[in-house]
Amino acid sequence: MTNEIIDIASEMRALGTAAKAASAELALCSEEQRNSALRSAASALRASTGKILDANRTDMIAAEARGLSAAMLDRLMLDKDRIESMASGLESIAEMPDPVGRILAEWDRPNGLVIQRVAVPLGVIGIIYESRPNVTADAAALCLKSGNAVILRGGSESFASSHAIYDCMCEGLRSAGINVNGIQMVPTRDREAVGFLLSSMAEWVDVVVPRGGKNLIKRVQDEARVPVIGHLEGICHVYLHASADPSIARDVVLNAKMRRTGICGAAETILVDADASHLLADVCKALTDAGCEIRGDEKVLAVIPGAVPATAEDWSSEYLDAIVSIRVVDNIEAAISHIANYGSGHTESIIATDLVAAENFLRSVDSAIVLHNASTQFADGGEFGMGAEIGIATGRVHARGPVGAEQLTSYKYVVRGSGQVRP
Repeated sequence: MTNEIIDIASEMRALGTAAKAASAELALCSEEQRNSALRSAASALRASTGKILDANRTDMIAAEARGLSAAMLDRLMLDKDRIESMASGLESIAEMPDPVGRILAEWDRPNGLVIQRVAVPLGVIGIIYESRPNVTADAAALCLKSGNAVILRGGSESFASSHAIYDCMCEGLRSAGINVNGIQMVPTRDREAVGFLLSSMAEWVDVVVPRGGKNLIKRVQDEARVPVIGHLEGICHVYLHASADPSIARDVVLNAKMRRTGICGAAETILVDADASHLLADVCKALTDAGCEIRGDEKVLAVIPGAVPATAEDWSSEYLDAIVSIRVVDNIEAAISHIANYGSGHTESIIATDLVAAENFLRSVDSAIVLHNASTQFADGGEFGMGAEIGIATGRVHARGPVGAEQLTSYKYVVRGSGQVRP
């Protein structure tokens, strides 16, 4: 083992020890204290806009030199509006009901015991993410709101931006009199730090949340020795039912695919009912006019000039780019079957005026988020009224869908008696 790795191990253990101690304090902080820290952090973000933009400029220059894709550069880029959005997001989270201490259920027993199920923080959360520096604010804020300590590990490409934002979050903690170790950031770009966090910190870290591309999330799921909340891919579908309104179909598909192509809620496959094939020309024109490449099956190729033949791999591809696969299916059952076979359990939408068909789709499709007549790009905690989220969970254990402050709590049972003993 090299001295560098030994130093990383020592540094990571120190982060874990400090986080564990801070988590015990955070769990007892008042709601007013935590909300005050969030509002102060929002003010610090606004006051540090110039510093954050300077740091982001450094990251962007390095990323462009490395040849990062346009989608990755868009994720990395910050401007005044995006910084204001971060600050507003912190204030929105502060306004949300306190997720800690909620009484989830309560009942009395015949022997007089009163039992409550009460929401409590998870403890220490490790969050590993890639190029989006705004995740630094969102993730830290949601952990703070839910009374958890957090260890953040941002991507190397966003290192300067994320640390500038992190400084503002720490300022919020200090102003509210909260242990500053409640939010910590791994201070190195070295990938060994990620490996150590995943494999050797179960003593201090209670859960890991990855946010990024397929390779990152797969690594986390493969190497983590603690529970993981996350999703592997965002292979999202829009299904155009025979009853779809043409203008809604066109507008929703265009938005679902092209609003931001590099996010996990972007639609990657469009399924068109055979009885809705008359919609293909209008929908595909809107996509191609917006610069989207269309990969289609034989029925699509027969109607759309310039479409590229789809391969078997296209139906299970997360492009994260201006590319979409389109397939004509026989009926709603075939659409549901396609999603079950090729989808990732993330987000699917049906466009239909037939309410019976819509309800059938919403009930039958087993994904974390299902929508009717709405874009898949609403798969976002902010759009769900959660203030922000640190990812979309596609598993079935603990959290599913947008992971906000409420999803970062567990529960314990509180039992009150008056001297009862068990016979």
